[in-house]
This record gives sequence, structure tokens and C-alpha cells, in this order.
Amino acid sequence: MAIKKILIVDDSKTELMFMTDLLGKNGFSVKTAENAEDAFRRLAEEKPDLILMDVVMPGQNGFQLTRAITRDPLYADVPIIMCTSKNQETDRVWGMRQGAKDYITKPVDADDLMAKIKALG
Repeated sequence: MAIKKILIVDDSKTELMFMTDLLGKNGFSVKTAENAEDAFRRLAEEKPDLILMDVVMPGQNGFQLTRAITRDPLYADVPIIMCTSKNQETDRVWGMRQGAKDYITKPVDADDLMAKIKALG
């Protein structure tokens, strides 16, 4: 399945702007959410082909949100790439255990991110 629609979940406006700009320039349609509530609202509006998930957010963190999304039959088939400043191997392993398909650390390398998206598509 070709990835066209991407949902970015991140509480940092700077990250959201950077990622939206980067993905938009690469031909993707981008929606954003700043927390778990926002993310579920966006999911209900339009199911994305991919979710880029921050970990450190107020309220429900990215690990919890990833687990909730991947266990929901409506969205279980949407791949999630964790996109976070948490760069420990234990964080990566935990993220993958929650259902993430890949894990990338911030600051995000544009080429690395595009390669990971392409690998999923």
C-alpha cells in the first residue's frame, strides 16, 4: 500500500512545522495532533496510511498511545514510526513492543525518515 496520508503526533510546534514541511515537500498529505485526544479525533476524521509518534507528551505518552492504537481493530493496520528524542536501546525495544513498526530519534534525519517511510510503503 502506498503511503500518502501521514498523521504526526507531537506536542512540539517546532517539530510539527519541520515534519509537516518536510513531508509536504515530499508529496505527502499531512495532519497533525498535539496529544492523544487530538490523535484519536484525527484518526476518526480520516484514517492515515502512517503515524509518526512522539513519545514525551503531556497526558498519555507516545508508548501508551501507540499501544492503544495498535490494539484498536479499526486502526491496528496503520503502521506507526516512533519519532522521539528518547535514544536509549531500551526505549526503542519498548516502542517496538507497543506495536511500532520502526523507531527514529530526533533530531530527525530527513533522508533516514524518507527511507523508513519508503520501506513501509
